Amino acid sequence: MSRWRPPQPGSTAVITRAGFESLRAELDDLWHQRRPEVVRALAAAAAEGDRSENAEYTYRKKQLGEIDRRVRYLSKRLPVLRVIEQPPTRTDTVYFGAWVRLEDEEGARHDYRIVGPDEIDPARCWISIDSPLARALLGKRVDDSAEAILPSGARRFAVRMISYAPKSESA
Repeated sequence: MSRWRPPQPGSTAVITRAGFESLRAELDDLWHQRRPEVVRALAAAAAEGDRSENAEYTYRKKQLGEIDRRVRYLSKRLPVLRVIEQPPTRTDTVYFGAWVRLEDEEGARHDYRIVGPDEIDPARCWISIDSPLARALLGKRVDDSAEAILPSGARRFAVRMISYAPKSESA
């Protein structure tokens, strides 16, 4: 059996202004705060002598690798992101940045915000524009139905509300 897998499709390079600023702040914190702290701790652990049995040294090396990996990713990702600051001209249609209220087949209501793949947050119900549900919703209007193939199977939803205002304003 081969280990080769086809490459994953690239993620959409769009983001909200708040998401972009959050990623930039994370990069700044990693580079100017956390990394120097870990380097100092690593140097102190290395000075203790035998590194082969030094758990602190091993832990700090691993931690430094994780920080460097994230810094590399953010340094490459931030320049290619396109910040979308304004809502679309047609606010009656689902596009990037929309808050969408859906009703499923059982009558349950769900609110989602369509955001870029770098700012998804399940706790806040923010879904990626690349997700199957968001792809099914793009271009829909109120009272349109959409069918999405989710991990739990095919589901049908009706669009009940579309808003581009922050959630606290869009009840």
